[in-house]
Amino acid sequence: MFLTNFWFSTLSTVAFAMIYNSPECLPSLIFDFIIVGEGTAGSVLANRLTEIPYYQDLVIEAGPNNEGVLNSIVPGLAVNLANSIFDWNFTTTPQAGLNGRSVEFQRGHVLGGSSSVNGMVYTRGSSSDYDRFARITGEPSWSWNALQPYVRKHEGFVPPVDGRNPAGEFDSRFHGFLGPIHTTFAALLSPSINTRILAASRQLQADFSFNLDMNSGTPLGTGWHQSTTGNGERSGAATGYLPSNVRARPNLHILVNTRVTRILQTPGHHGFVMTSAEFTTGNNQQFPRRVLTASKEVILSAGSIGTPHILLHLGIGDENELAKVGIHPVLHLPGVGKNPTDHPLFVVGSVLNITDDADFWGDLSTNATLEAEALQLWNKNKTGPLAVFRRFDQIVWARVAQFILPNGVDPSSGPNSAHYELALEGSATSIASGSSIVSPASRGSVSLATNNPFDAPLIDPAYYSAASRPGHRERVYPPPLINNPSNAFLEDFLRNTSSSNAHAIGTAAMFPVDASWGVVNPDLLLKKARGLRVVDASVYPFVPCAHTQASVYIIAERAADIVKAAWAA
Repeated sequence: MFLTNFWFSTLSTVAFAMIYNSPECLPSLIFDFIIVGEGTAGSVLANRLTEIPYYQDLVIEAGPNNEGVLNSIVPGLAVNLANSIFDWNFTTTPQAGLNGRSVEFQRGHVLGGSSSVNGMVYTRGSSSDYDRFARITGEPSWSWNALQPYVRKHEGFVPPVDGRNPAGEFDSRFHGFLGPIHTTFAALLSPSINTRILAASRQLQADFSFNLDMNSGTPLGTGWHQSTTGNGERSGAATGYLPSNVRARPNLHILVNTRVTRILQTPGHHGFVMTSAEFTTGNNQQFPRRVLTASKEVILSAGSIGTPHILLHLGIGDENELAKVGIHPVLHLPGVGKNPTDHPLFVVGSVLNITDDADFWGDLSTNATLEAEALQLWNKNKTGPLAVFRRFDQIVWARVAQFILPNGVDPSSGPNSAHYELALEGSATSIASGSSIVSPASRGSVSLATNNPFDAPLIDPAYYSAASRPGHRERVYPPPLINNPSNAFLEDFLRNTSSSNAHAIGTAAMFPVDASWGVVNPDLLLKKARGLRVVDASVYPFVPCAHTQASVYIIAERAADIVKAAWAA
């Protein structure tokens, strides 16, 4: 496609004194809290903990500053972020379920983490997703109703950039309007296709009935797509939680382009206390490493891949597996890196010929002149086709029949949870359906290839390893444009074309305090240790039936209150 790689904006940006590129510039080597990773969760914590003026907090981010990165700011340019310096550029291991293929696994390598590079879809999942978290952990505070204050706290809904009244597209009772993360609806670029999709939902009431608000806790049906954008720009964790006034707080210190290799035991303490972070500004084993110390806690917020990678390298995990790669085990927690769950993605497209739709921007992806006009329009007033990411205005969340489920067991959290998602993207000339299994039964692993912390981890989502019956493929995935395809053809087509949604969770899952399994307790403190807390997508024991960024904001907002309460702030 033509969409040009615009890495840095020509607009002037301000360098704030509290963002450091070198540890030599830090005012101290000891802080109250050290947050490892300033991604979706880490940015929330950086903001909320520095609301307490006497806390001195340091955030260490492996990637660069997000300021001025036009591909991240402009929603329509987000496709350029994959395989860039703002991406960890991970790939999965060869997947048996994908006919031996490895696929890209995008993770944000920049302030704001994956919220700075993702597709900006804002979905929370079902109420039963969170009620299952509460049930599994034995902690009622993780339930849907208990978490509602944090839903309102992080969200700041704004009107669509095209100025239309969103009445009839969402239910304001389920939204926050004062939070730092903007949510809204995309500008309508192809009204005719939207009209047809909504008409189809009326015709197929049994399965795809219209849902006024998929973020109400009951997502099933066809609803309007809500995104983390506002006023024509991406609203990510770094832009929302770390605006200029927050970055200027004298008690917040942000160290970028710096990689934490291990969390270390702190000498002089009784028991297993881990409040020191080993780090380097280099990119291989030859660079020197230094140590910073937290007087209260180290909070690991490196994400569902980065968090287990760091834990395993410091010797926390399955002791037998660690020994195989030459790492001395220090704490036997076999759940580290185990059972990650992701949403496999499968796309089917069809050609359309809607003659009553004058789709001026329809050829944007293949017309460089049109693309330049679109960028000029965005620069002028933040509108036009680049003010949205792709062209999907509706999402369908649906379930399959009981007899189709693997061994008859429902992997979802309950009857109001979806089994699959259809993200419908269309224009006057084509329509595509991005289909995802959002309540998968498959479980994978994140493990180490070597004892070198600079080597990428082995990411094995185990896609399609828990097979359903043949009817599932026909039910969830529309057949390609041939007549009467066989089940074998459909299966092969699916396995040869599926990719990752990069929604992995569960690699440092929380379970009850007295549970023999799990990595963290319901208060997110590492089991069998003190001084180390995990706050990111890795702690959820099950993946929500949703794109996962909204749930991470919810986790992090509650975690901030947990930390403040623990230290009586």
